[in-house]
Amino acid sequence: MENFYYLGIDFGTSGARAIAIDSAQNIIQTVSEKNIQQTPESWRQVLFTLLADLDLTVRENLRAIAINGTSGTVLLCDELGQPITETLLYNDDCGRVTLPEMDQFVPQNHLVRSATSSLAKLLWWQAEGVTKKATYFLHQADWLGFLLHGKLGFSDYHNALKLGFDVTTLQYPDWLQNHDLFSLLPQVKTPGETVGEILPAIAVPLNINPRCQIRAGTTDSIAAFIASGASQIGEAVTSLGSTLVLKLLSQTPVNDLTAGVYSHRFGNLWLTGGASNTGGAVLKHFFDDATLAALSANIDPTQPSGLDYYPLLQPGDRFPINDPHLAPRLSPRPATDQAFLHGLLEGIARIEKMGYAKLQNLGADPLQRIFTAGGGAKNPQWLQLREKLLACSVIISAQPEAAYGSARLAQQGSLDDWEML
Repeated sequence: MENFYYLGIDFGTSGARAIAIDSAQNIIQTVSEKNIQQTPESWRQVLFTLLADLDLTVRENLRAIAINGTSGTVLLCDELGQPITETLLYNDDCGRVTLPEMDQFVPQNHLVRSATSSLAKLLWWQAEGVTKKATYFLHQADWLGFLLHGKLGFSDYHNALKLGFDVTTLQYPDWLQNHDLFSLLPQVKTPGETVGEILPAIAVPLNINPRCQIRAGTTDSIAAFIASGASQIGEAVTSLGSTLVLKLLSQTPVNDLTAGVYSHRFGNLWLTGGASNTGGAVLKHFFDDATLAALSANIDPTQPSGLDYYPLLQPGDRFPINDPHLAPRLSPRPATDQAFLHGLLEGIARIEKMGYAKLQNLGADPLQRIFTAGGGAKNPQWLQLREKLLACSVIISAQPEAAYGSARLAQQGSLDDWEML
């Protein structure tokens, strides 16, 4: 029986990783590049370095590739796909100056009415006079996919959400279709849907299977959700990284921008969630990794800390309380660092509980089980503390890498065809 492999590539904020899996979703090989520059030329070099670093057997038997990138990282290209601008990264808020313009044509409380949305960045480029020279507006994953399949002007409905694509009707809304920039916008496919075969000019010199399919990609956070293995209604993924990010699989879309909540389409279901400014960055502000591990080991997660913290490094949160002036609550500070850390961990867990309660109050399905990803997933005392507070099963994601999620997307194909209950 011939073996086929599937490749997922994750372009992050500081590095890139590629994971190849077999038909049984076992990891066959992992390759990575660190300290990449956030420029199109650097992305190109890293992409082809990752492909070249794969074992020859993997390359010769690659059946499909899917790429994820950071949501909201964008660029403008000419008719040949050559970038005519530097990239604007996911967190670039240059679009804040376009928010008054959006009042003229974007519906109130729409997701794109944000300084960092893809649409805000496109409008900023228009104000700068750059769009006159452009033919295509693409997200990071869109452009990287083009380098492999050669077809310009394609995106996926995860990346296109913050551009204004309506994921309920699966089309651009009239207010976008009537805009004079509409011709620059990409056609939108389902994540995992085949866009085309790999270009012969790439397949031949790299000895890649010439029939290898290049799939429409996704965003980094959704690739991480796919990697976790969560697939049932009521299952969720909590990412305990620098910030706290919640994603819950629901039959019903939930959108309330005043509460910092929005939903991605996920096949025939919805991935609803929000992100809080609390998280690991607060912990690392007070403790290094070794101290965190040593202090955590002596915490009794079955006992309450007696502290009522809302851990933030500076005023303001997005979710579950959307208040740019919300004050951090980090006092009183107890006599020992261990007690202080206990209060911090409990405070973050309490915010997590508030977040899932907020999603359900807005109409999402009840929480059944939580998969945990990110650096905080390695803390067993925190895991027990959260499980007690959240009153549901909390487990560590077996596969924490977003590249693994993209590999699964490459293997399973269009999200619309996935069997999810």
